Amino acid sequence: MGELPVLDREAVLAAVSPAEAIERVREAFVAHHRGEWAMPPKLFLDSPGRGDFRAMPARGDGLALVKWVTSFPGNPARGLPTVTGVIVLSELDSGEPLALLDARSVTALRTGAVAAVATGALAREGAEGAGIVGCGLHGAWTGRCLAAAGYREGVCHDPDPAAAERLADELGWATGSREEALACDVVSCVTPGHQPVVEAGDLRPGLHLNMLGADGPGKAEATPGAVASCTLFCDEWEQAVHGGELTGAVAAGLVERGQVTELGAVLAGEAPGRPGPQAVTLFDSTGLAIQDLAVAAGALEAWRAGRVEAQTLRL
Repeated sequence: MGELPVLDREAVLAAVSPAEAIERVREAFVAHHRGEWAMPPKLFLDSPGRGDFRAMPARGDGLALVKWVTSFPGNPARGLPTVTGVIVLSELDSGEPLALLDARSVTALRTGAVAAVATGALAREGAEGAGIVGCGLHGAWTGRCLAAAGYREGVCHDPDPAAAERLADELGWATGSREEALACDVVSCVTPGHQPVVEAGDLRPGLHLNMLGADGPGKAEATPGAVASCTLFCDEWEQAVHGGELTGAVAAGLVERGQVTELGAVLAGEAPGRPGPQAVTLFDSTGLAIQDLAVAAGALEAWRAGRVEAQTLRL
């Protein structure tokens, strides 16, 4: 085995722009829906009282991937990031490792990209203004991807005013309250999911919601009643119903499988999206390994083309 490239945070983000990530993630959803890409279920390993580890495999377009990633909400108090991890990218035919990538940057970029993809497919025609509730790492990349998709105005809200101000200054948007962010036509919630930030009374005709923070059991950013009041979409039903925004509403008997459409079916033209301009649409994103594969493949291509540099190691 020769030298293996290692793409750190800077290399990944230099290799794949938000616009490219959006297009690659869109294509990955369609390929997965058509059965061309495969993705076994995400595996959780708890670190009791601290967080969890997640193993996420996928294959497609001649590549195989596994992401070993964490979610430790208490880490910032210790000066550590909440999300850390590594991605191993391999050649599908031989199994040969091709690259190692920083999981944190790939995760942030693909999270923002899927918000833009879902917004493009589900928001009402002529929607203007994007609200971000939660302006941490993933919220920032969600804002950047929505800006790349054409949203020039928005409102950033975060319990930490400095975080909201940094993102608003970067994007040329405004800061505001939770209510002001929720008043935008497109709202992306990117909080830890420990307590709801959207209630039924916050909903209004024409709204589109991207719910990005509830990515594991016990998390939710909207109340079950709010979820059940929307026209519902998700990244993958099986994953969403066991650890996503839909979980509480399904457990309460408010939502059934037939009421939820997977985004890939909409993007492939095999299922309807928004039923009308007055509908309230909600996309439940739990984070799929196919999204990671889409971004990682782009980073590998950029390295092979000499557009970015990488560290190397020999196993």
